[in-house]
Amino acid sequence: MIYGCDDMNKKDKIAAALKYDIDKDSAPKLVAKGKGLVAKNIIEKGKENNITIYEDDKLATQLQNIQLQEEIPIELYEAVAEILVFISKIDSQKVKSNE
Repeated sequence: MIYGCDDMNKKDKIAAALKYDIDKDSAPKLVAKGKGLVAKNIIEKGKENNITIYEDDKLATQLQNIQLQEEIPIELYEAVAEILVFISKIDSQKVKSNE
């Protein structure tokens, strides 16, 4: 999950959730997005489900322009790949600390 603040109004939170199944998907898909209260609810749902959350204002803003269930565009591959690597490392550390 990625969240940030709207570029136009730094007070408005925005959030986007991506899903990626390496065996089924050719690229990550946008499964949730929103601003304000909707963004807050997306973030809370992520926390409730122990989903790692990453803050990136620019990427969160760019993801707002994608339709739900649509794969991310090629121009976002590098940014999203870096985040997926970061999240994978964090999740691995969580598993090790729970052993």
